[in-house]
Amino acid sequence: MDGAYQSYRTAKMQWLPPVPEHWDEQRAKVFFREVDERSRTGEEELLSVSHLTGVTPRSQKNVTMFKAASYVGSKLCRPGDIVINTLWAWMAALGASRHVGIVSPAYGVYRPHRADSFNPAYLDYLLRTRAYVAEYIGRSTGIRSSRLRLYPNQFLDIALIQPPRTEQDQMVAYLRAQDVHIARLIKAKRDLIAVLNEQKLRIIDHNVTRGLDASVALKPSGIEWLGDVPKHWAVKPLKRWVQLNASTLGEKTDPDFEFRYLDIGSVKTGRLAKELERLRFENAPSRARRVLQRGDTIISTVRTYLKAIWYVNEEADDLIASTGFAVMTPGKDVEPEYLGYVIQSTGFVNRVTANSIGIAYPAIAETVLGRFPVVMPSTLEEQQAILAYIKAESAPLDQAIEQALTEIKLIREYRDRQIADVVTGQVDVRGWVPGPEDVVADEVLAVLGDEDENEDNGEETDGDN
Repeated sequence: MDGAYQSYRTAKMQWLPPVPEHWDEQRAKVFFREVDERSRTGEEELLSVSHLTGVTPRSQKNVTMFKAASYVGSKLCRPGDIVINTLWAWMAALGASRHVGIVSPAYGVYRPHRADSFNPAYLDYLLRTRAYVAEYIGRSTGIRSSRLRLYPNQFLDIALIQPPRTEQDQMVAYLRAQDVHIARLIKAKRDLIAVLNEQKLRIIDHNVTRGLDASVALKPSGIEWLGDVPKHWAVKPLKRWVQLNASTLGEKTDPDFEFRYLDIGSVKTGRLAKELERLRFENAPSRARRVLQRGDTIISTVRTYLKAIWYVNEEADDLIASTGFAVMTPGKDVEPEYLGYVIQSTGFVNRVTANSIGIAYPAIAETVLGRFPVVMPSTLEEQQAILAYIKAESAPLDQAIEQALTEIKLIREYRDRQIADVVTGQVDVRGWVPGPEDVVADEVLAVLGDEDENEDNGEETDGDN
């Protein structure tokens, strides 16, 4: 495999580096046309559009959005079509389909004039490179970054680079082989994180239900799933320990009020999953209403299987959460961070999920949540002692989890750079020959579709659009 091609020329698209001289480059409208073919039955395969994995059958993915009541009138797409989530093109939620299926009516579907002009997998890689994402952002319109829209005339005006088909096929084979190795690395890191989280949860579970003194006298808790607890601990409904949803933004909030917004996808158990978006009230989703303060604990009351729980351990003057969360502000006899661990404990989480209503979109009423019996030490001093122990025992686990998450991020960044170098011709892979370790299996590559990915499509979100 050579390092580079022999000769290059300046690309027409400003974000691209020089491309091999013999490659074609034309506006997308030369290769594609917009189509609007609709489903009459809604029974075709439902497809998901992801910024990580392109266009794939929803049945193959762990998607967190609920399904619509009917898909009659959904847009049909066919193998080789480009499908773009118009609202999320700015984060590369698009790709080339390898399937016959249906997608949201709000999506753009573009069909090739010639079926053999592009390898769909090559397009999948190319269209999600940073160079093309920069072009989508520059051509999109909208009042805020997260709601930019890429309309058909804007997409069809973008220049697409087209290597000879044999080169496209070779690039796809090479990148898929590299993806196998990357997927194995990521899976190993995720498996490690799962083990570390289990170890941490065991520490939390034991200490928030039994305390630090192994010889302490016990009493029946009166809670079936909990059993006996220290005799001097108190059992009270959650609403007696905390104030639920203490503060909410009103409709007359200053339109220019700026804040950082937490939706359900922002939170994983015990941590934030992504950098929070800054919004102005007048442009914010209608569910951006829960006011947070340092020391609160939040838990998702919709899609409860996600176990989105976070103790607010930072200054929160500008933090607003979705109404899909319940906000728990601890009372004067509760150590705030200790409460956060109680809410993360297996017993509490299992009770939330068991009492949630709905199959595809389970939710729990805050009144039900408030009635849950919760057991805690009667004194702040004992809560603080248990808290200090949990934090000390968990510290090395937290460090290892953070390290593994950082390594996954670096692996993904390496993959993105490798893809961009290959599909834009910075690296010549025409001489590459696969080895025995380069066997590609789709089930192995599935791990590249990270469980945190955001696959919002208008009608299927939790209402935060």
